[in-house]
Amino acid sequence: MTKRDVRLSRGELKALLLSDEDGFRRVLQTVVQEALEAEMTEAIGAEKGERTTERVGYRSGYYERKLVTRVGVLELRVPQDRAGRFSTELFERYQRSEKALVSALVEMYVQGVSTRKVKAITEELCGHSFSASTVSQATARLDEALKAFFEQRLAEPYPYLILDARYERAREAGVIASQAVLVAIGVDWEGRRQVLGVELANRESHSSWRAFVAGLKQRGLAGVEFVVSDDHPGLRAAIREVLPEAVWQRCYVHFLRNALDYVPRKVDDDCLMELRWFYDRRDLAEVKRDLAQWIAKWQAKYPKLVDWVENNIEETLSFYRLPLPHHKHMKSTNMLERLNQEIKRRTLVVRIFPNPQSCLRLVRALAVEIHENWLEATRYLN
Repeated sequence: MTKRDVRLSRGELKALLLSDEDGFRRVLQTVVQEALEAEMTEAIGAEKGERTTERVGYRSGYYERKLVTRVGVLELRVPQDRAGRFSTELFERYQRSEKALVSALVEMYVQGVSTRKVKAITEELCGHSFSASTVSQATARLDEALKAFFEQRLAEPYPYLILDARYERAREAGVIASQAVLVAIGVDWEGRRQVLGVELANRESHSSWRAFVAGLKQRGLAGVEFVVSDDHPGLRAAIREVLPEAVWQRCYVHFLRNALDYVPRKVDDDCLMELRWFYDRRDLAEVKRDLAQWIAKWQAKYPKLVDWVENNIEETLSFYRLPLPHHKHMKSTNMLERLNQEIKRRTLVVRIFPNPQSCLRLVRALAVEIHENWLEATRYLN
């Protein structure tokens, strides 16, 4: 295979990003390819063709490798050395979810899914297929690493806590059943997001949420001042019992969705839009003044909606006691729901997990990847 120059000039980079819809994927592919070449150079102590006394090995071609990223699948050429000792660390982050996904697919095969289908999916997602024994070994190592991550002590305080759940389907005792995936995200005093916990439960209930939040406290969760969640009664009760000192914020997005139950299907006026605007005010005093006007304006036309809003809106306004720059992110569970969307994108490949363990493995592996991306990103709150 002929060697390709993977470097881009500044002009080429600009043109690529401005003119090509696939530009970001191609740029990332270029950057990753260069990183692989640099890793190999460092490993053997010499550039391609360089004569030096510091050389400790020789290149020996490439093998093709696909890497699934959030901007698309990268087609990569991974360098090899003659001794077969070179091993890049670049893929390690992606390998966690890759191993978890492949593990689930192989278990599907064991339970009767066609070999051709499993092979096609694994090769499409990972660039190569796997033997059952290879997957078994990788899965054992992965389970150990994930167990360590989700049992580690939570040593620092997390003033903000976001809780939410999503559902996946898995086989258990020969029956396909929904599994609730409970997720907790913390924001520390530096304003950085971190994944604190991911667990499975048969359903969302008071007992499952209480056990989940209590488990976080047993691991050292402390300093929680503000909790954001939806209005699930079991979750609310668990928060009151386990974190009685924390202020609760009902997700305003869920609240606005619930408001649709109290108006006709076709609403052709500004009633709901005006309700939405209450979450963009500067302070609570401004909200209360405008809310009184909103109630007077819409009471006659939508009495059920207005009565419901009067009785429930206070729970969605807790975020106004926070610093103004924090309002945007702490008035809803949107940040956690975006994480759930990323998880959904990958779990849709499996659709029905062969067992709950494989479901938890994949979701946790993806959560750890996202956690590490957050730690390297700019602060979530300033």
